[in-house]
Amino acid sequence: MKRLLTFLLAIPWLACAAPAPQRPDVDPQFQPLPGQPPTLADNPVTPAKVELGRLLYFEPRLSASWLISCNTCHNLGLAGVDLLETSIGHGWQSGPRNAPTVLNAVFHVAQFWDGRAEDLKAQATGPIQEAVEMNSTPDRVIATLTSIPGYVQLFEGAFPDEAQPVTLENVARAMEAFEATLLTPGSRFDRFLQGDATAMDTGELEGFQLFQDRGCVACHGGMTLGGTAYFPFGVVERPGGDIVPPGDMGRYQVTRTDGDEYVFKAPSLRNIALTEPYFHSGKVWNLERAVAIMSSAQLGIELSNKETHAIVAYLQTLNGEMPEVEYPVLPPHTDETPRPYTGPEPLGKVEH
Repeated sequence: MKRLLTFLLAIPWLACAAPAPQRPDVDPQFQPLPGQPPTLADNPVTPAKVELGRLLYFEPRLSASWLISCNTCHNLGLAGVDLLETSIGHGWQSGPRNAPTVLNAVFHVAQFWDGRAEDLKAQATGPIQEAVEMNSTPDRVIATLTSIPGYVQLFEGAFPDEAQPVTLENVARAMEAFEATLLTPGSRFDRFLQGDATAMDTGELEGFQLFQDRGCVACHGGMTLGGTAYFPFGVVERPGGDIVPPGDMGRYQVTRTDGDEYVFKAPSLRNIALTEPYFHSGKVWNLERAVAIMSSAQLGIELSNKETHAIVAYLQTLNGEMPEVEYPVLPPHTDETPRPYTGPEPLGKVEH
């Protein structure tokens, strides 16, 4: 009997091993995320510039209150977000939109949900000056940095050819150089694209096939699966005002162009399972619900529960390797450093 059992198990068609998942067709637009930052226009990435940018990213004294840094709303320990519907700024004011992740943002067509900043450099100093966010001014920022000898030395090292290196423009350049390094390669989807047949299981591969077949790739394609184009929120049917607030008209507020009403940049889906809540309003906390809303609003398709679950399973494979960033010890201030301001009056620009 023992010999018979051994013989039967040796027959290939009786083997108990599960069949390998069938590899779906892959749209050639999908590419693995690189581990190195791209070349930045007019802003070479150097170690000195990245180091300065790292300190500035965590520097709360760039805010009027000395409480808020870039990392407050784009927390690198939380996949580059703050896990709030909308961020809390100066004087506990709530911002108008959900804070998008800073991770992989260097590959986006523009920054902010409405694309009002053309790149990370243009984006970097905007929140510093907004009254509802960090509530500072260019003059206050420069007075703060020039009053701290450690920063003066760091700016001189990062911009050695400039007579006056401590400028708002160089603050933006240093932050852009640092943020360009915040990449999350090595996801299971990346490994799949690189030929690892075991990186994704059968259910995740089915979800990826559905993601392509149902048309999700129309807005969420390319290397970052989004972040590269603008689309109306509600191509087929606009969701209710609890999800798409009627007062926020998106890109129209930037372009004043007919047809741009309620148009927003499609967010990247990289690490999407880690960056709830979803949409520019931050009103949806469940990824399956977000997928269901997108399928009906953008594609006019009612997905089954099984299909929604499969697509979400695929989206889980987009979680990459988080950048390891050491929290810095910041240079000490001096008696000349402008002191914290926590009053209600705006020092920076007032958002409308």
